[in-house]
Amino acid sequence: MDNTTNLLAAPLIVLCAAALYLSGCSARRPVKAAPPPLPDFTLSYDSPTDPALQAELERIDAELRAKQGMGAEHTDLGLLDLKTGRLALIRPDKIEYAASVAKIGILYAYFQLHPEAAECPKRRVRKELGLMAKISSDAMAAKYSRELGLRRIQETLTGAGFYDKERGGGIWVGKHYGKGGERIGDPIADHSHAVTVRQVMRYFLLLEQGRLVSPEASRTMREIFASPKLPHDDIKFVKGLAGRGLDIIRKWGSWEDWLHDAAVVTGPGRHYILVALTHHPRGDAYLEDLAKAVDDVMARDASAKPAGAAD
Repeated sequence: MDNTTNLLAAPLIVLCAAALYLSGCSARRPVKAAPPPLPDFTLSYDSPTDPALQAELERIDAELRAKQGMGAEHTDLGLLDLKTGRLALIRPDKIEYAASVAKIGILYAYFQLHPEAAECPKRRVRKELGLMAKISSDAMAAKYSRELGLRRIQETLTGAGFYDKERGGGIWVGKHYGKGGERIGDPIADHSHAVTVRQVMRYFLLLEQGRLVSPEASRTMREIFASPKLPHDDIKFVKGLAGRGLDIIRKWGSWEDWLHDAAVVTGPGRHYILVALTHHPRGDAYLEDLAKAVDDVMARDASAKPAGAAD
């Protein structure tokens, strides 16, 4: 290439770099999905629980409910060890009013209906979806639910198995966040927004496996949940796990006495999904203590692995 060609090419290079910057991508990223924690593991309605982990989760739940004056009907829980596939569930298919947890359904539908955005969404879109997913902005959730349409969002979720009225329900987005407007109640409980533990856990499992919509979309959605420039809300699981040196992506929800949290937690020797839905005024205190107690169990189990065992 001669000097004249170099001079002609330079403006094009600058324009391309500027376009990538404005799009929110510094370069075209290689497609690299996170490997599945277990090669063929899926979370279905028939997935068996691990007896030892089940007993631990039931013990923790009973002790914390007693401490907070809560009954068995006030909590639904799920814990999945992504290192070993051990599973524990308490009322996983009981549908609950979701509060903001259902915003994960809007995020899923956006990338399902905009596959071209999976690898490199616009900088504005990435920021706004981060505000919705991490900061839980109602305004951003309403913006995107109106853009996509409530019926299209729910058709997308139901088509992917995230809602099944014959199996207790699941993730339901039937109202734009904020006051007033269109409302479509879920067929089981007539909630405007709803979730079950099982389907929220399945959502985050697919995300970690790189199978939520596509490997590219999974990677981008995980980055949106992480949104390092946006601070975590220091409540519920995050407050309980503070100071432990853990990586956490999560979606919490709060409305009146419906207080929930759902997270993927990664730390030394441990990688797990914890989902808890509560319907009680003391729900936040329960969630904070639950995160501590569960992480103690997962850390203990990680340290108890035989020497030479693989992570």
